[in-house]
Amino acid sequence: MKKIITLFLFLSGAGIIFGQQTVDYILKARALAEAGKPEQAINLLNEAINGTKESRLYTERAEANILSGDYSGAISDYNEANKITPFSGEYGLARIYALKGDAATALYHLELNLNSADKKSEKDILLDPAFGTIDNRQEWRQFWKKEWYSITEKGISEIEYYISAGKIDESKNVLSELKKNIDSNDDILYAEALVSFASGNYSQVIKVISGLTTLYPGNEKYLRILAKAQTGASDPAGASTTYSQLLASGVADAGLLLLRSDCYRKTGETDKALTDIKKYLEFYPENRVALSLAGKAEATSGDNLKALEYFSNNLKLHPNDPECYVDRANSYFVSRSWEMAINDYSMSLDLKPGNSEVWLNKGIALLNSGKVEDACHDFRKSFSLGNKRVTDYISRNCIK
Repeated sequence: MKKIITLFLFLSGAGIIFGQQTVDYILKARALAEAGKPEQAINLLNEAINGTKESRLYTERAEANILSGDYSGAISDYNEANKITPFSGEYGLARIYALKGDAATALYHLELNLNSADKKSEKDILLDPAFGTIDNRQEWRQFWKKEWYSITEKGISEIEYYISAGKIDESKNVLSELKKNIDSNDDILYAEALVSFASGNYSQVIKVISGLTTLYPGNEKYLRILAKAQTGASDPAGASTTYSQLLASGVADAGLLLLRSDCYRKTGETDKALTDIKKYLEFYPENRVALSLAGKAEATSGDNLKALEYFSNNLKLHPNDPECYVDRANSYFVSRSWEMAINDYSMSLDLKPGNSEVWLNKGIALLNSGKVEDACHDFRKSFSLGNKRVTDYISRNCIK
């Protein structure tokens, strides 16, 4: 019995490791494709597929084939994905036949998708540019005369639209109508969570979604809104745990690493934060947000020289971004390198003159450099932009 348990644990662990390797392949290939290197992405996915036949690898290679102009290769890959995981390639096939102008075949595969567990939302389909070549065809108009979505699905889509437009009261009205006509179920609870989140009622979101994730522990949709609500409720420890669940479940989204790293930074787990950021930078080495977070994490750990290295690299890559100058200026500020801080704050203000916090910090740096008159000019500028924190500096240094 002990040998059987040991073997089971070994195989389970191997599955997790292998699953993570699959996700890493997908993330690396996606980053290459987004960088305009679909051929390199295809080569990488060929290597992955030689090791394991997983539907996600085929659908990812299909996307890269589309970018490289190989529609036949993409169709073959989507069909292979369908063989491994039924219906997983149907939406991709609908898109590619639409791109080829074959409306009948595109709608055939789209119908298969809409009748599957992988069903795409109406909004996602209607906004997908791939269907732009057939959306004026009679077949397309006839297709949408059928009701493909339930009242609840339409209601949730409407709620999401109103929330995205900042119309919270309208989203509440839609929710109220749904609850009048439909008994409470998982979808209604999720709709309630969406409205609660938009209203800033994070504790209610956490209460509702925590119950749903108990029933459906790997549900990506539920876990994402839960993590956002935990972040909104100033619970970075809870949010980092939820992001860990998403990553452990095999969600191929490098952005989750950045979100979790920011949570770790807030909880003081700097080493973990840096691990996540460096992992992200393996995929996107020139990403402005990631380089900024890396520098901030290094600064928090006490390594200001390493922080400056990240911030300077970010500036080389993004010389017209005011926040990149602010990051490096703040690092110089902490090390009391006043002149260098002043220079970077000035460059930032040239690009974005309305930042009251930068005027304040530049004023403090000037004050520490003995340039009181210039400092007072900056303090008054910060005050005129609405920064009330500067009043003490003005009263102590600028009123004779």
